Amino acid sequence: MSTELTTWNVDTAHTNVQFKVKHMGFFDVTGSFVTFGGTLETKGEVLDGGKLSAEVDVNSISTNNEQRDGHLKSDDFFNAEAFPAMSFNSTSITKNGTNYTIDGELTIRNTTKKVSFDAVHAGKLIGMYGELRTGVMATTKINRKEFGLHWGAIVEGVNVVSDEVEIILNVQLVKA
Repeated sequence: MSTELTTWNVDTAHTNVQFKVKHMGFFDVTGSFVTFGGTLETKGEVLDGGKLSAEVDVNSISTNNEQRDGHLKSDDFFNAEAFPAMSFNSTSITKNGTNYTIDGELTIRNTTKKVSFDAVHAGKLIGMYGELRTGVMATTKINRKEFGLHWGAIVEGVNVVSDEVEIILNVQLVKA
């Protein structure tokens, strides 16, 4: 295994930062963030032992509903004016069989909590322009209220918005 430090940059044109949350107990409302960036540092080209850092622009939230997006940007949820960015910094990336666990610290609304992503390394290949690419798919679930997103309404005994939010990342990276 190479000990040479390799930096990979997130290819924002081919990456999705998505979330889904149960609405009124019926179905999932999905959304994404359009503006984000990040880097992965590895020893050689091996993910195990690497370090990932990423930042997301909260104002870039999109649920395909302008009114809902505005509400999510308000102080009821993200308070994008006061807290315009979310960040993630890994503390470890470990291989578990054929998959990976990415542990780290997620910061939303200036509140930092430990989270763990289940991840799949999609492999490596040479892109159309000769660049080396790799891909990672990762998911985790968080309790939004632990990060200060406390808004809540109840209709007929059911939460309008579930406390549990699933985060889904499909990340393509390019070797720097």
